[in-house]
Amino acid sequence: MNATFVKNSNSLLPINAKTPIGHPFLVLAQVDSTNIYAIDKVQANLAAHGAAFFAHHQTMGKGQMGKQWKDDSGSNILLSIVLNTQFLIISQQFAISIMTALACYDFFSEFAGDETRIKWPNDLYWRDRKAGGILIENHLKGANWQYSVVGIGININQTSFDPSIQNPVSLKQITGKNFDPVELAKQLCASLEYRFQELLAGGIQAQLEAYNRILYKKGERVSLKKDNILFQPMIKAVRANGRLVVDNGIEEEYDLGQLVWVIPS
Repeated sequence: MNATFVKNSNSLLPINAKTPIGHPFLVLAQVDSTNIYAIDKVQANLAAHGAAFFAHHQTMGKGQMGKQWKDDSGSNILLSIVLNTQFLIISQQFAISIMTALACYDFFSEFAGDETRIKWPNDLYWRDRKAGGILIENHLKGANWQYSVVGIGININQTSFDPSIQNPVSLKQITGKNFDPVELAKQLCASLEYRFQELLAGGIQAQLEAYNRILYKKGERVSLKKDNILFQPMIKAVRANGRLVVDNGIEEEYDLGQLVWVIPS
């Protein structure tokens, strides 16, 4: 999910500073939201490109479409990253979603295997179960894209979930092992750095193709709702602008927020 905000901030280091993602890496015991915390630091000139903020617990974690992200304290990756996105134009906002989703896939599939997928627009899935989510908040100044804060939540050691969360799964449930969420978050930062440098080098099209190769339910019929009407199209692809392409007798495209997935229990 992408949200866009207009702010007046020039606090980021220039992109050629090449600060690796995850430097500095700040661990917080508890915070309202790592995204809110990161945005506040940028606006106070206390954070720049590459800064990572990890929390053991969030009291007001943000999910997609205004939902709250609920976590079991100390069990998961709750991470926000500051990115300088001034090398992209505003119409390329979904490129950061693609880049982040690929990094999460790279990281998670190392442990969970090749049944890992990305569900449009940017949920991390294992089989038919949600392992994590991404929330990106983009900040603009006039016609220029200044920076993004990328929020990532991934279930690591949690095994009991709020009943309101549909079909969750954690890395522990998949592998039977316990992990150190902080160390894994640092590994995730390394995956983000690799994919960010790939994007910086002009990799938008290649990353879009990679995203579509690991797209959840690609080539399969799924249940979707639009305006409370259920239909069952075939998933075909995602465009560079973030629109989902489906085959519903004819080819149709949908914007972010237009559709609701109906996932089998």
